[in-house]
Amino acid sequence: MNRPLAAVSAHSALAGQYAVVRAATEQLCAALSPEDQCVQSMPDASPAKWHRAHTTWFFEQFLLVPHRTGYVVFDPDFNFLFNSYYEAVGARHPRPQRGLLTRPAATAVDAYRAHVDAAMLDWLASGCMPPELIGLITLGLQHEQQHQELLLTDMLHAFAQNPLLPAVLPGWTEPGGSPAPTRWVASHGGIAGIGAGSAGFSFDNETPRHQHLLRPYQLASRLVRNADYLAFVEDGGYRRAALWMSEGWDCVRQNAWQAPLYWRETDDGWGQFGPGGLAPLDPEAPVRHISWYEADAFARWASARLPTESELEAGCAGVDEFNGHVWQWTSSAYGPYPGFRPVEGAVGEYNGKFMINQMVLRGGSLATPPGHTRPSYRNFFHPDRRWQFTGLRLAQDS
Repeated sequence: MNRPLAAVSAHSALAGQYAVVRAATEQLCAALSPEDQCVQSMPDASPAKWHRAHTTWFFEQFLLVPHRTGYVVFDPDFNFLFNSYYEAVGARHPRPQRGLLTRPAATAVDAYRAHVDAAMLDWLASGCMPPELIGLITLGLQHEQQHQELLLTDMLHAFAQNPLLPAVLPGWTEPGGSPAPTRWVASHGGIAGIGAGSAGFSFDNETPRHQHLLRPYQLASRLVRNADYLAFVEDGGYRRAALWMSEGWDCVRQNAWQAPLYWRETDDGWGQFGPGGLAPLDPEAPVRHISWYEADAFARWASARLPTESELEAGCAGVDEFNGHVWQWTSSAYGPYPGFRPVEGAVGEYNGKFMINQMVLRGGSLATPPGHTRPSYRNFFHPDRRWQFTGLRLAQDS
């Protein structure tokens, strides 16, 4: 039976996207040994091997097993080992113990990825894939891109515990920032459309699009720099309780915070550990690896505040460095938009059940895959977390 050219073209384009995204994951692991891939440096992080297997499990569990006739599961035990948090799918290995999974070996994960990739690409090439599954494949690819960023940040945290401070990505080049001085970009406020529309991909937590009333405000044209944050450190910012939320001050004292996570004070001054290893701290680069508590304290010290997520979304077109440097903490708690409803089935557990006790970040970081974000994208973490590429942009009322 002849297939419409439009359908052939769409399947071919999706197959190309699938191959590119899956290859990017492997490229991130190119310099990692099998021993590296098994390390889990804290409960919030996962081993690189687990990320590679879990993103593969997503395609096997949600696409191939229920929808591809004749598909043979690679290993029945993998459903237990590599499920993350999908209660509807069944029991799973505890997250804090993922680093204990020395078996299956990294080579077995190689074979798992190859097995699933062959089945997925063969399915796409056959033209027999139901059109209603295209969106689920796209979700799987977006999900893998999220894990690519996590894979890099999790390995960065693991390597930061190694006194040799090895490079996760040898030859890494830090992105350049805006050279212009920081200025205030004014917005008159008013009613703004917030959230994703119907065009293009979006996660469910970006919907539904709705109207939000904004008071007049100003955003800093640039992200806060290392030099700015160093002034906060040198002015005793980590010793002044009045600058901090109570829980943030507890974090400072309990964890002996004195600077951003990967800053290192040496005889030659401050350095920063990054994907390429330890390097001198660039005073003009955006500060990164700070918690919401630190961002909030800095904003108070600077006689400013954190922007709301709606202010950032509405004003992002008028500022510099919205993407590609650091995720920007906001003052907004992570919650549902008016009228939000999770989708039916297991994939409905993707975002909605985490809408409590976390803060929203906007933009994108130097670890975010190109093209993965958009103005409506909502990232979220607990306010004490700082192993991600998280920084801030200042705001103030007009």
